[in-house]
Parts: sequence; C-alpha cells; structure tokens
Amino acid sequence: MSAVTDKIMKRVRGKGRGWAFTPKDFLDLGTRASIDMALTRLVQANQIRRIGRGLYDYPKLHDKLGALTPDADTIAQAVATQSGDKLSSSGAQAANRLGISTQVPAKTSYATSGQTRVKKVAGRTIALKRSRAPILDDASPDANAVLQLLAHVGKDKIDNDLIQRLSAQIDDRDFKALTKAQPLMPGWMSDAVLKIGLVRHG
Repeated sequence: MSAVTDKIMKRVRGKGRGWAFTPKDFLDLGTRASIDMALTRLVQANQIRRIGRGLYDYPKLHDKLGALTPDADTIAQAVATQSGDKLSSSGAQAANRLGISTQVPAKTSYATSGQTRVKKVAGRTIALKRSRAPILDDASPDANAVLQLLAHVGKDKIDNDLIQRLSAQIDDRDFKALTKAQPLMPGWMSDAVLKIGLVRHG
C-alpha cells in the first residue's frame, strides 16, 4: 500500500472503531485524488467501509452481528464535515441534554448552519435543520445546547425558572463563550444570556 494509504489507516486506527469520516479528514496527507484512491483501496481490502457517497467508517465489530452501523452522532458529524457546515444538538435534544426535559426525541435531528435536509446513511435517517441560533466553533456542546434550547423555546416562553436552570447547567467557560457570542445572536437571545449572567454573578 502507498504511503498515503498507510497514513490514512494510521489516523483511522487512532480514532478507533466506530469513527465515520470523509476524504476531507485527510487533506493534509496528500492530494484529493490520492486520498480518494487510497480510500478506495482500503474499502477493497476490507479495512474500512463505504457507508454513503463520500462517507466511510471504521466499523465496530460484534462477535455475532459482524460490522455494526455507526451511531447517529458520528454519521451527522461526518455529514457536517463533508458539507463544511457547523453542527449542534437540536432544540429537543438540547432540552434533554441540559435536564430541562426528560423526554427523549423520537427522531434523530440536529441543528446545522447549512440547509435543512434529510440524509439517509448506513440505514439511519439524519434530519438536519437550519439553526435559528448561532452555532459556536470554540464552545462546548453544553454552551451550544443552551443556544439551541433558547431558539427551540422561543422569545415569549423564556421565564425566570428556565434562566435559573440554564444557569445551573453551565460552567464559567461555557458562560464566557456565550457572552463572547452575544453580537451574533438575536437581541432577545442576547438578553437571555445577560439574565443567565445575572443569576450566576448577581
């Protein structure tokens, strides 16, 4: 196998089984054509698996079931990498993540900075909905979840109880990221972040 193929496989193994990826994850290792060729070779050698157009995975293996389907989060992240979009949990998932709701969303959906669309990959259906809130690159999943939750709840349903609960769910680093991003938000969302700060710091 070529040097590019070896480097790709080394990175794939480093990420571990279950990782889903695209050629874009290896652009630092060679030309796009050489990467595409290397990935084709690795598929043919059963080292990796092609799960969609321009999407691959290094499948987890089960003793009886064989190669397992990658989880929805992994696929969604690979789809976002492929399109160059940012990704966050959906509003309903954010509510569950932050302990605001115990209801687990029936459908797997994500907020994206790109277009609203549905992708079917490896037998999973991934719904991507254009976010009404900014998705922050340099913030934790919890900080992004706060923004998605605020967008999901809406301006008129943000009460003191919600502000108190959100304040308790984030740390200082998360709050700093939210404060830094206030210029990117609608005014009412920025006001909610301000109120979270007042609860946290008085």
